[in-house]
Amino acid sequence: MADLQEASVTLPSDPASVTTARRYVCGLLADWGMPENAPAVDAVRLIVSELATNAVLHTLGQSPTFTVDVQLERSEQLRIGVTDSHPRWPQRLPAAVQQDNGRGMVIIRHLTAESGGRLSVTPTPDGGKTVWIMLPWAVPVQ
Repeated sequence: MADLQEASVTLPSDPASVTTARRYVCGLLADWGMPENAPAVDAVRLIVSELATNAVLHTLGQSPTFTVDVQLERSEQLRIGVTDSHPRWPQRLPAAVQQDNGRGMVIIRHLTAESGGRLSVTPTPDGGKTVWIMLPWAVPVQ
């Protein structure tokens, strides 16, 4: 396997794109050898859904598209980034039990940490940001 495999897709900032982003990433994981029933797939599926939803909902129409980047480095580390052009960085909002939203970043942080990974946010040259998750690649190399 190559030292670095990478792929990306740019999608319109539309709620329907969340499903497309999730399917795209899960398809890549399968192509790169992760079994569909691996525990990491469920975590990644939810993380990508939350990141894409944030890119659609919280950019207030100021980011017409978002990009999902997926990288597998030396069959050791999986990196997934969601980039939008809105300057506001994600914030942890206080979420009441009865509240329907505001918990996305809490969920992402928890799943990332539980999977042995980490989360970071980096600025883009155009004033936007990329929210990255890095997870250990849990597939035996053959």
